[in-house]
Amino acid sequence: MATLNQIVAVVDDDESVCRAVKRLLRSVRIKAETFSSGEEFLGTLSSTASYLPACVVLDFQMPGINGLELQRRLAPTGVPVICITGHNDPAVREKALASGAAACLRKPFNNATLVKAVEIALGAAP
Repeated sequence: MATLNQIVAVVDDDESVCRAVKRLLRSVRIKAETFSSGEEFLGTLSSTASYLPACVVLDFQMPGINGLELQRRLAPTGVPVICITGHNDPAVREKALASGAAACLRKPFNNATLVKAVEIALGAAP
């Protein structure tokens, strides 16, 4: 289980996905904040010096800054990234994992699988 100060950032251009993931994580007592774009998330990172999530769940394909680019920009922070994608192409998953993603899940994903991936990324599960 995440500690109280750990926040998971959910970055997806689909508002319903953001709401669903936030609600799911909250149901297992993991605090989540949502962002509708990579730009919005990076803006918060740069404007709030103390803000650094413990994990980021991000959509691979978004307008503007896509998930792969956002993952690349987050790499120096060491924050674990979990990609979620609607793509069925194995190359998309391979690209995300090769770029350092902790996990890459295909939408629609199993809720328990996402929770487990987040817990592992937070260091709360083996």
